[in-house]
Amino acid sequence: MEMLKWIQELFAQYGYNVLFFGLLLEFIALPFPGETTMAFAGYLSYMGRLDFMVLILVAFLGTTVGMTITYFIGLRAGLPFIQRYGRWFLFSPAKLEKTQRWFGKYGSLLITIGYFIPGVRHFTGYFSGIIAIPFRKFALYAYSGALVWVILFLAIGKLFGPQWTVIFHMLESYAPWIALSAILLAVLIVIYRLRTSYKSRLLTGAAPAGKAPEEP
Repeated sequence: MEMLKWIQELFAQYGYNVLFFGLLLEFIALPFPGETTMAFAGYLSYMGRLDFMVLILVAFLGTTVGMTITYFIGLRAGLPFIQRYGRWFLFSPAKLEKTQRWFGKYGSLLITIGYFIPGVRHFTGYFSGIIAIPFRKFALYAYSGALVWVILFLAIGKLFGPQWTVIFHMLESYAPWIALSAILLAVLIVIYRLRTSYKSRLLTGAAPAGKAPEEP
């Protein structure tokens, strides 16, 4: 309750800036309750105090700017810098090892689903830069994951209103698997649509070839 009171006071003083700068700092690995803040912001939208679409935009920008900064820090400074100065960013050797282990298991997909894994999302940007993932590939995974993440947690407060805390804690427990399922479902839908479109083009192209010549 103390945390919610603190978050409420921040919104009362700084409005939308709380989301932008709070999420940006969280992804530089400074302590900030990003998911709780987004869910509470969604609740404020439910109450009519904040605009939901503006919240999505601000939260998305804060998240992606933070992730992009950490990517370039990892890319330019490399692993020795993180190992030497990581403690200033709360980047402990244990968390680095955990991120490496998850990258080994899920590869680049971790950049997307890492948002939903506590103790991992703060370091996927750094590690992506350290192993020099091409920026376009990083941006594709990171920005799409950011959009899903911010909409999901803002929507908890927006849709469930006063009951948002109950749903929040439930979702927090299963968030990585819910996110992975949603991503896989989206991929399957895209594949199905591409396949249907390809078949349609084949049939359209085959029709003129099989058509009998007209009589003079």
